[in-house]
Amino acid sequence: MSCPYIYPRFLICFVLVLLTVSCASRKDIVYFQDIEDIDKLASRVIYDPVLQPDDLLTITVSALNMETVMPFNLPVVAYMDTGQRASGTPQLQTYLLDSHGNVEFPVIGTIQLGGLTRSEAVSLLRKEISQYVKNPVVNIRIMNYRVTVLGEVVRPGAYTIPNERITIMEAIGLAGDLTVYGKRDNILIIRDKNGEKTYTRVDITKKDILESPYYYLQQNDVIYVEPNKAQVQASTYNRNATVVISIASVIIALISVLTR
Repeated sequence: MSCPYIYPRFLICFVLVLLTVSCASRKDIVYFQDIEDIDKLASRVIYDPVLQPDDLLTITVSALNMETVMPFNLPVVAYMDTGQRASGTPQLQTYLLDSHGNVEFPVIGTIQLGGLTRSEAVSLLRKEISQYVKNPVVNIRIMNYRVTVLGEVVRPGAYTIPNERITIMEAIGLAGDLTVYGKRDNILIIRDKNGEKTYTRVDITKKDILESPYYYLQQNDVIYVEPNKAQVQASTYNRNATVVISIASVIIALISVLTR
């Protein structure tokens, strides 16, 4: 005689369990939760990109007398379109760092720039060129600086960074921010350092990320946002689970009515 009451109670309990599992707290979602202490934070992060193998560089040399530095600058070229016609604005030629971080530089010859920060590379080239030119000015730009954002973000993909300076928060912003299912306290960053892959995990819900050596990204960094527990569990269910639950609810209701 108690059967008619078992099914509705079971359904109510089932719904309550689903609601409980799907609940998320503030600490799982909000960034920089201890930001109130930011005035006590003395950031020691100094950003200077490190040159790596396969980097494409533009290197320009200038001086008071530009004729003296002409041998140290590659000629400006106009790139050809598919119809073999010159198109677009003439551009500076680039230098490609080989697998050992070396580059062939005019007059100087082979010089190793890989593993140096940009400022160190500028100082090295200025020192070498100073043997031929008085007070040369050297400028280096990384032309293929990019980062990749994957996982639980709105727009995963690879992003080219024109100014060679980007933070992990800016990269996440480019990717449209994390979805509600992304784990904010365990974001993986994969980095190529001295030819070896290294990785670390960061927590963007804490202010400590602001002084992390991974706050400023390096070229070719990969950021992976792991799905949270709710999303992992949801992936084990059929995408039509809500429809199935609705049908089951109707069937239970019918059984309840018919068995009275």
